[in-house]
Amino acid sequence: MAAALAAGDRAPQIALPDAEGVERRSDQLGGAPLVLFFYPKDDTPGCTAEACAFRDSFADLQALGAQVWGVSGDDAASHQRFAARHGLPFPLLVDRGNALRKAFGVPSVLGLLPGRVTYVIDGGGVIRHVFNNLLDGAAHRREAIAALERIRAERAAVSGG
Repeated sequence: MAAALAAGDRAPQIALPDAEGVERRSDQLGGAPLVLFFYPKDDTPGCTAEACAFRDSFADLQALGAQVWGVSGDDAASHQRFAARHGLPFPLLVDRGNALRKAFGVPSVLGLLPGRVTYVIDGGGVIRHVFNNLLDGAAHRREAIAALERIRAERAAVSGG
């Protein structure tokens, strides 16, 4: 596994299918920031809380100009059931073999459980914030929104308004 990526690192290229088979590529985001959250497994309590927190704040995340993508090693059918059951408005990427998880260096817990890590990546492909917390899924949304607000404030300061 690659070393865990940190704020300031360039994010690896993302090119994975979502639950509907649409390839999602980071080079097609058109400069929009990306909230990329890695979660252990569809329909488990912590993962459901995390995904539903992002769902409940989806309009706020969009207002900050961000795309939101969830990633786990579950297959497309599992992602489809999970998204439908909970009304998730964002794509869930299929990371079979965990290649993207490994590229980001997402750690495992006790070497067994896939970790829960959220990355906020700016429009230039630079990781601006990393939040690693397995137990508090809802905190990932709060952390992502705060990071996006900082990015927006920095852009406003640079552009003079």
